[in-house]
Amino acid sequence: MSQGPPPLQPLAHTDFYREIRRNKLRTAVILFSFIALIAVAGIAINFLLGFGVGGVIVALVIAGILGFVSYYNSDKVALAAARARPADGPEYQRYHNLVEGLCIAAGLPKPRLYVVDDPAPNAFATGRNPKHAALAVTTGLLQEMDRVELEGVIAHELSHVKNYDILASTVAVIAVGAVALLANIGLRFWIFGGNREGDDGGLGIILAIASIALLIFAPIAAQMMQFAMSRKRELLADATGVQLTRYPPGLCSALKKLQTDQAVIRHANHATAQLWIESPLDRNQDTKGSWLNRAFDTHPPLDERIKILEAM
Repeated sequence: MSQGPPPLQPLAHTDFYREIRRNKLRTAVILFSFIALIAVAGIAINFLLGFGVGGVIVALVIAGILGFVSYYNSDKVALAAARARPADGPEYQRYHNLVEGLCIAAGLPKPRLYVVDDPAPNAFATGRNPKHAALAVTTGLLQEMDRVELEGVIAHELSHVKNYDILASTVAVIAVGAVALLANIGLRFWIFGGNREGDDGGLGIILAIASIALLIFAPIAAQMMQFAMSRKRELLADATGVQLTRYPPGLCSALKKLQTDQAVIRHANHATAQLWIESPLDRNQDTKGSWLNRAFDTHPPLDERIKILEAM
């Protein structure tokens, strides 16, 4: 007789602190990696357009500015991209009460609360640290989830805040977009009148080809860096969240509802997909083009997450 998966052992406090330290280190590495990628893309653009040493300096300055903006304003960009609005009004009192209770239990300051007007049930957390965090839920999530299910989802998102996942995830939103924008601008300028003076030399041709290849593959590299850091963090947030609520069936039931609901977030995109508790993109096999969303999914399969929660 086959046995199910072994129960997931509770994580000790030392394990949480160790994971938080690792997340802070990963965040620093990811942030500097994105800045380096933006700088390299800028240098490639400079070579193709023939701006010289001044262009290299400008590229490095732009990379530094984008890194600074990403660190301090990435939450605002993510909330604006989702078209989130502050959760004001008496109709959101249950939402506020659940967040306040869980924050007290987790020892966290209460994040700023937002709502996204969308019937698809989903939620995400953003910000650079627990003191500057924000939590957004869709109107569909508030309508479809009962109290314990909503508590499970909110605990999952607060776990991202507690585990310092939110900075790396949110910075990646801006960085991926910045790399793609720089690459697109550079290629367009080169096509419509870039530097052609050195193309007749062998070294010039090689460097031009290398620069073009870099600009083509830089957005892909940025996207792959984003994918690499999200899947494990979702599983850790599930485990941390149910330890916070002391009730695994709550989050488990919520994930089952998310699995059943096929609605997608109207204003979601690939850059912001990893922020949500479940992928907000269309992955229906019957939908044209959805194979790309499934191939580059930012989240572990819901079946796997539910199976782990049921074993706890």
